[in-house]
Amino acid sequence: MKMSKQFPLNALKVFEAAARLGSFTKAGDELGMTQTAVSYQIKLIEENIGEPLFLRRPRQITLTEVGQHLAPKVTEAFEMLQEAVASARGNTEAALLINSTATFASQWLAREIGTFQLYHPNIAVRLVANDAIIDFNKESVDVAIRSGKGDWPGLVSHRLMRVEFAPMLSPALAETIGGVRTPRDLLKLRIIDPRDPWWSLWFRAAGVDDPDLDGRPASRLGAQAFEARAAVAGQGVAILMPEFYTDDVALGRLYQPFELRCSDGHDYWLVYPHARRNTPKIRAFRDWILGKLAPDARRDPH
Repeated sequence: MKMSKQFPLNALKVFEAAARLGSFTKAGDELGMTQTAVSYQIKLIEENIGEPLFLRRPRQITLTEVGQHLAPKVTEAFEMLQEAVASARGNTEAALLINSTATFASQWLAREIGTFQLYHPNIAVRLVANDAIIDFNKESVDVAIRSGKGDWPGLVSHRLMRVEFAPMLSPALAETIGGVRTPRDLLKLRIIDPRDPWWSLWFRAAGVDDPDLDGRPASRLGAQAFEARAAVAGQGVAILMPEFYTDDVALGRLYQPFELRCSDGHDYWLVYPHARRNTPKIRAFRDWILGKLAPDARRDPH
């Protein structure tokens, strides 16, 4: 029987870095190699397979169809090797890096993450909160909490929470105008972030077709959590997700004057690369958070 040609494991590591970074130069910088050395290692694999893995253009490389098929499998294999080595060493510092929207992080995840760590004391959690859409191929993030429709190519998506919104304000502010009895009464008060599309959707559903939101001074605080703090302080009416502010309602700091809630079709999702779906720390976090928020969605849809 004819033996297949062998190539060093290092060549696959070089390929993984080049595919993830989209550059031989960047892969060399990450691995401490010259661009020529990176190119040589890639060529070893291409000769072994008998097919090119990259299309090489001036100052740009792109994966071929064969390369696109191979890259996620190589990434997953290295993830499994890293986890196996960490487990063999009894590594108690396996780190899980979570990227989350600022509001979800502050209003839910930061309060609950301690229970995850109680169940998984060997996993160190690092939480980064911002509203930027991160690129898993370029940033060392394990899982992300995103707002959207769940249709991100190459990622496994699990719906965590449906997003429904409504105006909320402090009872003291409402009293300054003798109470809020109709949706139009809200327009007598300062609207926090009147350019937020949620406002137009809600007023339209409430039967207020001419709220003239564009004519109000523009103000943007950057995240729903900050707008809620401004509303608690009596600085205006905010459009919020009531589920996030049950404590403020219970303490009398906020209230929802109307039962009407609306949705723009965007929900909160847990996402991670399909190639890393079997990584133990990702599985552990996925099972925990779906058990808390979406117990019927714990099965991997992909």
